Amino acid sequence: MDPDQEDGTMPDSEREAELFDAERTLQAAQRAGDVAALDELLVDQLIAIGPEGGKHTKREDLAAHRDRTSVIEELVEEELDLLVAGSTGVTFFLGRVAGVFDGTPFAARLRYTRTWIHDDPHGWRVLAAHISPV
Repeated sequence: MDPDQEDGTMPDSEREAELFDAERTLQAAQRAGDVAALDELLVDQLIAIGPEGGKHTKREDLAAHRDRTSVIEELVEEELDLLVAGSTGVTFFLGRVAGVFDGTPFAARLRYTRTWIHDDPHGWRVLAAHISPV
């Protein structure tokens, strides 16, 4: 018997499928500027390191989307890898992103590394992120 199933938790393959879906939902919310969806997908303690090296909080990220100073006009996934260990997951996104950041237009090929946590009431949510130009 699978040890994950003995304690009532889901096997990694189901968690991986859910994490894959959560990552794609996050990408769609970013493209749409959907602040409500982003609010649900990001933990309150979120810390994200942007491609410019700056540290950003969930509150700052949501405000930028709400105020339209951060707008993602294009987000094209080239590659998506993930791993899951229990209630922690990591997604590795590589793709083209274009839009406006802090009021300045940009277009770049970026790699996002996101650390996700899973709990039953909320499902997968982003705890930390790091964005690097490629």
